[in-house]
Amino acid sequence: MSAALHLRPTGFGLAFLILILLTLIGCVNYGLSLGYGLTFLLGGVWVITAAQAMRAARSLTLTVRPAGPAHAGQPASLNVQAQASGDSGTLEVRLRGQGRELRAALHVPAGGAALTVAFPASVRGPLTLQVGAWAQDRLGLWRAALPARPDPVTLLVWPAPESPVPPVPDRAAPGVGGEGHRGPGDEEFAGLRPYQPGDSPRQVSWRHVARTGQLLTRETDAARGHATDLHWQDAPGDAEARASRLSAWAQHLSALGTPFALTLPGTHLKAASGEAHLHAALNALATVDPLPAAPVPARGAARLVSHAATLVTQATPPTLLALAVTLAPGALRQPVWITLPIALLLAHALARVLPRPGRTLDPLPVWLLALLAVGGAAALIATQGTLLGRDAGTAFLGLLIALKTAESRSSRDGRILILLGLFMTSTHYFYSQGPLSALHTLISAAFLLAAAPAWIAPVTSGPASTPATPGGEGRRTHLRDSLLGAGRLLALAAPLALVLFVLFPRPDRPLWQLPVQGQATTGLSNEISAGEYSNLAQNSAVAFRADFQGALPTPDQRYWRGPVYEAYDGRTWRQVRAPGRTPSVDVTGPPLNYTLTLEPSGNPWLLALDVPLTVPDGAFLTNAFQAVTPRPVTTRRRVELQSRAARLGVQEDPDRLAFDLQLPAGQNPRAVALAASWRNLNLQARVQAGLDLLRTGGFTYTLSPPLLPEQDRVDAFLFSSRQGFCEHYASSFAFLMRAAGLSARVVGGYQGGEQNGSYLIVRQQDAHAWTEIWLPGQGWVRVDPTAVVAPARVSAGLSTALTRPQAAAPTAPGTLKRLQLRLDAIQNRWNDLVVDYDGDRQSDLLTRAGLGGVGSTPYLLLLPTLIALTLLPALLLARRRARPSDPASRALHDLSVRLHLPRAPGETPTAYMTRAATQHPHLHAALQDVLNAYHAARYAPHPTPDTLTRLRRAVRNIRR
Repeated sequence: MSAALHLRPTGFGLAFLILILLTLIGCVNYGLSLGYGLTFLLGGVWVITAAQAMRAARSLTLTVRPAGPAHAGQPASLNVQAQASGDSGTLEVRLRGQGRELRAALHVPAGGAALTVAFPASVRGPLTLQVGAWAQDRLGLWRAALPARPDPVTLLVWPAPESPVPPVPDRAAPGVGGEGHRGPGDEEFAGLRPYQPGDSPRQVSWRHVARTGQLLTRETDAARGHATDLHWQDAPGDAEARASRLSAWAQHLSALGTPFALTLPGTHLKAASGEAHLHAALNALATVDPLPAAPVPARGAARLVSHAATLVTQATPPTLLALAVTLAPGALRQPVWITLPIALLLAHALARVLPRPGRTLDPLPVWLLALLAVGGAAALIATQGTLLGRDAGTAFLGLLIALKTAESRSSRDGRILILLGLFMTSTHYFYSQGPLSALHTLISAAFLLAAAPAWIAPVTSGPASTPATPGGEGRRTHLRDSLLGAGRLLALAAPLALVLFVLFPRPDRPLWQLPVQGQATTGLSNEISAGEYSNLAQNSAVAFRADFQGALPTPDQRYWRGPVYEAYDGRTWRQVRAPGRTPSVDVTGPPLNYTLTLEPSGNPWLLALDVPLTVPDGAFLTNAFQAVTPRPVTTRRRVELQSRAARLGVQEDPDRLAFDLQLPAGQNPRAVALAASWRNLNLQARVQAGLDLLRTGGFTYTLSPPLLPEQDRVDAFLFSSRQGFCEHYASSFAFLMRAAGLSARVVGGYQGGEQNGSYLIVRQQDAHAWTEIWLPGQGWVRVDPTAVVAPARVSAGLSTALTRPQAAAPTAPGTLKRLQLRLDAIQNRWNDLVVDYDGDRQSDLLTRAGLGGVGSTPYLLLLPTLIALTLLPALLLARRRARPSDPASRALHDLSVRLHLPRAPGETPTAYMTRAATQHPHLHAALQDVLNAYHAARYAPHPTPDTLTRLRRAVRNIRR
């Protein structure tokens, strides 16, 4: 009976779709560009597997037969055999009868597979099982009903024999018995008779067949012993008790070789012995009226899953391997006290399923798992302040996954682990979206998808139903094949993922804002004190990259303006919000256009060259000429800026200038006295006097200056230690200028940048502080006192300035440094094409392509067209049967396609050729050539490639 293919997602498939939607929402909300790629890749997998399920349904045929006799109260064994023309995924079988349902699944490789299942037979009598069969894709995301529905299976359940066997009635069967009588047996030859269908080939007299050509069967007999006559009335009780006792007597007498007769209501069996007579007696007892009613199974016991324990044993190791790969990056960034429990929980889960002769490892108690969860959450809140942040949230999720492995006991638990692992994979993009992160997440997804098939059906060592032993060759082969299958699946999904990555709308704003990124781990601070920037100088992490449209600025122009510090309390410089009027800007130079790719810092500053005049939409310039964005830079961000050389604040607010003259009272008397002596000089001479002091005073540029006292820190630095970093020189110089009567402030940011082709790499170690002095008619003038002590800091960079302060050029890069720059160029290109692909870049691309933007008519026509083209290979794959892997069988498959005449399940090549020749008489000779070539290719003692070539040529010669 045929039926149309019905396709629908499984429960796991629906959960997989929900996971995709959740990750998509996360990518939209937090601007994780690379996360879009992973999400769309998983979406492509979800769609492609639907085609795989359809293909599997078209390729599979199912046969269910009883494997042997069954007694009431014992499981009835059934052979489930599946045939396939290729590697067709997984077959799910459901057997329903007597109020129970049994589910079984098996992977079906090329050529087919078999499985033996046990269905509980609760009462005697006919047991009719309704058979349902569905094909699943390898991941178990989709289910498609087979076109040919299997017929119901009916078997007789014999009555359970009474135990122990009660005494057998001593009553002889009428007309049977006595010495000298003989009857059918296997002791002596009694004669020959014509062959009858069903006779054993061992009983055929092949000698007579060779002489006469006639099939004759040998008959043997044996001395007939005493036959027992069994009656229905011999057993007391109800019908079931009687059937049980008579079943025990019949099997007992059969085991002794004693003939017996059986009389039942409406049925009488003559005295005989042997296995056939016993089966006839048990069949009669199974059907004697009245038949018992099947008991209603207890709630929760109506559904059984075949090989449930085997699934957990075999599927857990590859799942734990996949989770270990997924969780590995967390060990590099989370505390050891959270990594260690995760590793121990994974190891414990693995030890529970590994074979250990004579020993079993008990699962961890629930109270201990709960204690670990609560304790981990409390510790993370105590150290991180929240469970919603990036660091705490991902660490806690990793702990929950490990705890889930400790209590997993079913395929449902295993599939939850797969989904949690995929979700964990997407969270890695909160930390990095570089090429290595993309490669790791791709590998993690492949391992997780490869582990999913093991939770559907047990690994088998061949076409038989016996599961492979844990750790055996069968399981390793299955894992390898699953990894290859997952790789092919991801490759098929890649075109769809690419189309959606480019064309899927990218919102400009988040749906909501949560502190996912946690606290900033690097970058400039809101305040500056001794040691602040020297700590950053130890960090070689990239702060941002700058791509210029034209020539790169010279080293003395690479001052990247950040926070401006104007409030000073004797120890710390802080930013202030001055509500006064906006200072004037007098442009003096040509525009400089460039693009910054900012790394996450948690700060709102856009590090721009002096002086930024054009900032991105949403950003603004403060009245201290600092480019600021309202939303902190918590993810990698790309901004376009324009700067020009200009005079700042020639027209400045007098209140601001007065504020920038203030000094803490009573501190640093020696510095105040020195600067006061300069007040009789003109303004330019005062600035020069301060610089001459630093140039000729024996000052040293170092990252490890001595500690300064809490009071009179400037005096201690200028007249005692004379060792410091940029913040020491900028702070002391600003103090001297204020004491000399000049308005001064400290500007923080970065200075320099490492050239790498057409762009600059600015690292955290390039953090720098300098001073701005306000001069009448000139406005705010940048003065870098550090450059007086160590000119190489500006001309050659930090590393050169520390060893050769007076150097005019940096040291030539070595081989390792050139390799690092090459890798950074790849990283920068990756950021440009992938990571920084946002709504603005998408709009620009669509405009240049002539599509007009998201939502336009060309866009709405192009998007579904491209999606259909990317899915076309999968759809074509779903409509055709899989070709067999065996070359000879594949040639016959190609022949059936040419003739539009499919082979029937189990049909031999000879029978198929005969049927094909009947429908196409003009092809009789050509079909015979194909059959001869097939036999030569398949059964020749030493087949050669020429035999396969001859077979393929014979198939190609077939023309309808």
